[in-house]
Amino acid sequence: MKNYLLFFVLVISILSCKDIASTAQTGTNNTSEEKATANHFGEAISAKDAITYDAMLTNLGTKDSLETKVKGKVSGVCQAKGCWMTIVSQEEDKPEMFVQFKDYGFFMPLDLAGKEVVMAGKAFREETSVDELRHYAEDEGLSAEEIAKITEPVEELKFLAYGVVIVE
Repeated sequence: MKNYLLFFVLVISILSCKDIASTAQTGTNNTSEEKATANHFGEAISAKDAITYDAMLTNLGTKDSLETKVKGKVSGVCQAKGCWMTIVSQEEDKPEMFVQFKDYGFFMPLDLAGKEVVMAGKAFREETSVDELRHYAEDEGLSAEEIAKITEPVEELKFLAYGVVIVE
């Protein structure tokens, strides 16, 4: 009887780990409703009427902030749990944009780099402290030597997204 109980506990543990792993990878709990929208995170948005990242940069201009829906290429994702990502322009001389998610309410898949997304939210400029920059560098998996080189705060272009959809 003890062997059956042990087997039952082992099976439940394995199944629980699979649910936890899929939550970490997709940002969802993978219920049947969520499986149908596995490429949507946060509030439901559509890719329709999104402007390009380069157009967003132009529209933002010298403004402090801009509410918008923007399409861009993901260059990196927090490898700890997908709690932030970076978006880059098609042009090399344009700044990278750091993206966080409203109220840490959802996370991105860890393998999202190189793919296109559409995000709805607010673009803005903000100074990022040395401590925060070092934290993000650690999340990105940079070496201790590279992290130690971060000694000055940086004004960055940021985006607070309330909804994201991966473009298929």
